[in-house]
Amino acid sequence: MTPSYFVTGTDTEVGKTFATCALLFRARMEGFKAVAIKPVAAGVAENGENEDVKAHRAAASPEVDLPLRIRNPYCFAPPVAPHLAAQEAGVEIAFAVIQEALNVARQAADRVLVEGAGGFRVPLGAEGDSADLARWLNLPVILVVGMRLGCINHALLTAEAIAARQLPFAGWIANRVTADMPCFEQNLATLKTALPAPLLGVLSHQSRPDPARAARQARWP
Repeated sequence: MTPSYFVTGTDTEVGKTFATCALLFRARMEGFKAVAIKPVAAGVAENGENEDVKAHRAAASPEVDLPLRIRNPYCFAPPVAPHLAAQEAGVEIAFAVIQEALNVARQAADRVLVEGAGGFRVPLGAEGDSADLARWLNLPVILVVGMRLGCINHALLTAEAIAARQLPFAGWIANRVTADMPCFEQNLATLKTALPAPLLGVLSHQSRPDPARAARQARWP
């Protein structure tokens, strides 16, 4: 079966999309056809397009041309919590629809990433939260840790949530969301010791994020 992973983060705005795109470029460098899907997105630009989904498309293998309904089954205009955006739109987020999108992506590519919304426990609706979705899809989890004050606590709590759902913790990526985090190396060392999964990369801070350049700093599990 096509290797597939669920990408989550220690919080919102920690670089999940940046890390996801870096992994897509890495897979392409290694000769694989790689794509990502964003099951649920909230917030669109003036042209009606979600920026994360747009970034995925730019980083994915160009020969894998998945329709938007597969790359992003649910997209809501308001940049608010997904379950609230869905309620406002009168839409129920169905995990079976997302599962079908994943199945299609797996048939088209050699490597597939599923990027969650926000942190691991973000509510999605009546069927559960982002963690429940990962469990439904039965995917190993890649955790993106936004390296800033408080990240150790957030990372360890997320690792506990992953373990509680008996999901494989495939690895984690340290993303330098700021250029001047105090005691960065010490925090990184603590996380390497405390997290029960391999470090898949340390992404340097970039004033203008370039996931193609970051691809050399990340690896797949």
